[in-house]
Amino acid sequence: MKLVLETEEMNTYLTASEIIDFNNKAIQALSQQFLQTTKSEIERVKAIYEFVRDRVSHSFDIQGKVVTCAASDVLKNQEGICFAKAHLLAALLRSVGIPSGFCYQRLVFDDTEPKYLTLHGLNAVYLASLQRWIRLDARGNKPGVTAEFDLDKETLAFPVRTELNEIDYVTIYPQPNANVVKILLISKTLEQLVSHLPKEL
Repeated sequence: MKLVLETEEMNTYLTASEIIDFNNKAIQALSQQFLQTTKSEIERVKAIYEFVRDRVSHSFDIQGKVVTCAASDVLKNQEGICFAKAHLLAALLRSVGIPSGFCYQRLVFDDTEPKYLTLHGLNAVYLASLQRWIRLDARGNKPGVTAEFDLDKETLAFPVRTELNEIDYVTIYPQPNANVVKILLISKTLEQLVSHLPKEL
C-alpha cells in the first residue's frame, strides 16, 4: 500500500506537543537507554517498538483502571489502548531524532457485531537508512493478534477486511487525530471510552 504524507515538512514528524510530550524526564531517561544500548537506526527503532508493544499493556487486555493519552502518562501507568500506545511510540522515536507519525484503520470492533466499526491507531516511522516509511502496530500481541517489526513484509495487528467495510487509511499524520485525543482525555473509565470510541476519521 502506498502511504501518503499529510505534509512534506519532515520536521513536523519530529516535534513535541502536549500529547507527544517527549521532553518529559522519564521519556528522556528511557530514550537515553535506547541510545546507549543500540548501534543502528534500525536496531533502535525495533527496540523501541518492541518495548512499547510488549512492556506497555493494552488496557482492554488487562481490564485496566485508567485511561491514558499523553505519552508520559502511558509510560507512567504502563498501559493504554492502541491510540495511547501510538502516542508513546511516537514520543520515544522522536526523542531520538527518528520521524514518526500516526496512521489509522477502521475495523470491526468485535466480530460478533460486524456492523459496529471503530478506529484503530498505529504508527508510521521514517527509516533514513532505507529512505522509506514503514508502519508499525504497537497494540500488543495476544492469541490471534500478532504484529511484528518486519522490513520485508508489513505485519500489523489486524488485516483489513474490505468485505466488512473495514478501511486502511493511507495518510501519515504528524499529530494524533483531535477527536481521538478528546475522547481519551474526557473518558474517566474504559467503559466510558468504549461507548465513545470514534468510528471514523
